[in-house]
Amino acid sequence: MTTAKYIVTAIYIIICLALIVVATVQTKDASGASETITGSSTNNFYEKNKGRTKEGKMKKLTVILGIAFAITSVALGILYVA
Repeated sequence: MTTAKYIVTAIYIIICLALIVVATVQTKDASGASETITGSSTNNFYEKNKGRTKEGKMKKLTVILGIAFAITSVALGILYVA
């Protein structure tokens, strides 16, 4: 059981560091409530292919790392209680 704790802890630390790096490298998304109020069009080519850009991939990676962070946090909680 202690080997599992060390393995999950190492994975957790790697995920934490990766999440910090990915979150700080991202550019700030300026769109927000102002675009909703002004009614900017989201029916253009860039908006349809936003997930294929570097920013889209970084956001997707951030979400994946966030989910992995939550899962490993729960796993560590279970391992250290047991």
